[in-house]
Amino acid sequence: MKDFRDKVAVVTGAASGIGRGLARRCLEEGMKVVLADIEEEALARTEAEMGGPGAGLRAVVADVSEVEEVRALAERTMEAFGGVHLLFNNAGVAAGSSLWESSLNDCRWVIGVNLWGVINCLRRFVPLMLEQNTPGHIVNTSSLAGLSTYHPSALYQLTKHGILALSEQLHHDLAIRGAKVKVSVLCPGFVDTRIMDAERNRPPKYRDDPSGAGPRPGPGKMEEVFRQMVKAGMPPSQVADHVFRAIVEERFFVFTHPEAKPLIKNRMESLLQERNPVLPPMAGP
Repeated sequence: MKDFRDKVAVVTGAASGIGRGLARRCLEEGMKVVLADIEEEALARTEAEMGGPGAGLRAVVADVSEVEEVRALAERTMEAFGGVHLLFNNAGVAAGSSLWESSLNDCRWVIGVNLWGVINCLRRFVPLMLEQNTPGHIVNTSSLAGLSTYHPSALYQLTKHGILALSEQLHHDLAIRGAKVKVSVLCPGFVDTRIMDAERNRPPKYRDDPSGAGPRPGPGKMEEVFRQMVKAGMPPSQVADHVFRAIVEERFFVFTHPEAKPLIKNRMESLLQERNPVLPPMAGP
């Protein structure tokens, strides 16, 4: 896909971080954009700051973990613009630590948003994009956590690995069909987002204490390290540059931080040599 003007993009997690950066870049390319996010106030601000409906925008409050809300998102998109050409499955959250120290609600929430959110959107939007029979592109946001061997949230790492595998499968499925829709998987390193504050968007049904977020353990050393690295991370606008280059080039992998490739190489070598996983240096005591 090389021509973006007047095409339609759907961006999940569009009210902040990478999603907001992608949405703004879509507008700069002359696209019509559907902004989807669960954070209603932030979504309204984003829509207003980007020009509102008059600028070719529609904001839809949606929890991508819920099938019916994704169905409504697709319906709103088709009603407003009559099609979809770019789909950015970007919404994501992080919670919990080791698997046994994470609550069942942590599991339900993170897997629901990060993995089921992508599944729900693909099941709803891919048939629409195929029926159009026009060039299109899907970008699923994974992470370096989907390629490396350690993240302080086991659930986050699990879901990002799942997104990578699902994206590879989708690439093959579309290629076998000769589809005009292509796929990329975004595997960013540290980006300046609010992922470390994802708790603000946890629905009551996924809280251990329905009256609030509930008692949570204090931040450990690794969480503090990750928080500092996220804060110092790449601007989302720069991530969008990488993504759009990959779309034009029909490139599957989108690496924003090539300096992290030794971590990926280390994991690949461990697999090929059948050796035990090696803990990344920053994850040590």
